[in-house]
Amino acid sequence: MAENPEKVREIGLRRAAARQDLALQRARVRDRRAVRYGTYQLVDLEGNAVFAAEGGYGKTLDEIEAHLNHSTD
Repeated sequence: MAENPEKVREIGLRRAAARQDLALQRARVRDRRAVRYGTYQLVDLEGNAVFAAEGGYGKTLDEIEAHLNHSTD
């Protein structure tokens, strides 16, 4: 069974976030018309959002990846 490339990327970013003591969280919204549908946020070990749009979540995988890569420089 072939893996979805986007899911593989998400898993890799989850691992990268964990190496920086962060967790990648995906919005649980199921309505495709909702603003936060399919978006992500990074949280620290205490559950505080450290990289998210105002109100939580709202970031794409591209934005998450850029943030994680920039944080390691």
